Amino acid sequence: MIRRFLAALTVALVITGVASTAVARDNGPVTNLPLPRYVSMKASEGNVRRGPSLTHRIDWVFKHRDMPLQITAEHGHWRRVEDREGQGGWIHYSLLSGVRTVIVEQDMLQIRTRPEPEAPVAAALEQGVIARLGTCGPEWCQLRSGGYRGWAPKSRLWGVAPDEIRD
Repeated sequence: MIRRFLAALTVALVITGVASTAVARDNGPVTNLPLPRYVSMKASEGNVRRGPSLTHRIDWVFKHRDMPLQITAEHGHWRRVEDREGQGGWIHYSLLSGVRTVIVEQDMLQIRTRPEPEAPVAAALEQGVIARLGTCGPEWCQLRSGGYRGWAPKSRLWGVAPDEIRD
């Protein structure tokens, strides 16, 4: 009943033009954590299924540890996830980790020593590199990859929400 009320309120706010940022994100029915949210692959291999059980067909296999994924739904011990291409399916929660990672979306992305465009360059990362996510402000996120540490523009990363702030 509360969900229906919140859904109706969201529709009413959108129709009347009230800013949708005032509406809270939906929470998962199992974990009560926000949906969507980002996680990473804990395992080096994980079956992605059509539905939330072992009886459902395996559509493909994720084969990269630490790959960031976005959880879009929950059902029991299963999470519906999507990768950066929007490909998704159901995966068992034990194969996922709360450790945050991102994928570099720009080739030779320069990470800087401070979150400023003119700061010295600490390293350059190739497109597709997976980096560990640290602190994020409104525009910059701190990354660690290959023994390097630095700051990158949030808009050049997949695996962190545009409005997400991390301390």
